[in-house]
Amino acid sequence: MAKKKSATPTAPASKKAGKQKPAAKDFRPVASNRKAHFDYEILERYEAGISLTGTEIKSIRAGKIDLRDSYARASGGEMWLHNAYIAPYDPASLNNHDPKRNRKLLLHKAEITEMTAAAAEKGLTIIALRVYIKHHVAKVELGMARGKRQYDKRRAIIDRDMDREARRSMGASRD
Repeated sequence: MAKKKSATPTAPASKKAGKQKPAAKDFRPVASNRKAHFDYEILERYEAGISLTGTEIKSIRAGKIDLRDSYARASGGEMWLHNAYIAPYDPASLNNHDPKRNRKLLLHKAEITEMTAAAAEKGLTIIALRVYIKHHVAKVELGMARGKRQYDKRRAIIDRDMDREARRSMGASRD
């Protein structure tokens, strides 16, 4: 007697599970540090998990997080996120979290040593760029950054204004 073939097709063997891009429903941006791109030159990016309490994750899912002036620093072989403000979760009342507490970042030891060595050697800062929900887990994108000088910031403003004027004139010429 021959075996019946299953009615459900199997996935092709050539696709790798780790290489697939997450679907739109599996990735949801929550907050971004827009000022970081103006104040710093981002050299390298890392993804890290965040160790959170119950009220903190509920507040993050509601979008009540502020990353301005937040940075990461290693201490005791662990990476910690400083100055990230997560607003208190209103329904929790008495059992709420401290909004400005330091939060542990979940990274591999090799990543932590690589980041701290680069930061110490080259004089770089590790800043939080954005927070997002990926597969129902909160993640933070960290950036190895070098501070911009004042004249670099002025140059960026001038370039942005020139691009805006060029787009405006192109739009006017089409009409």
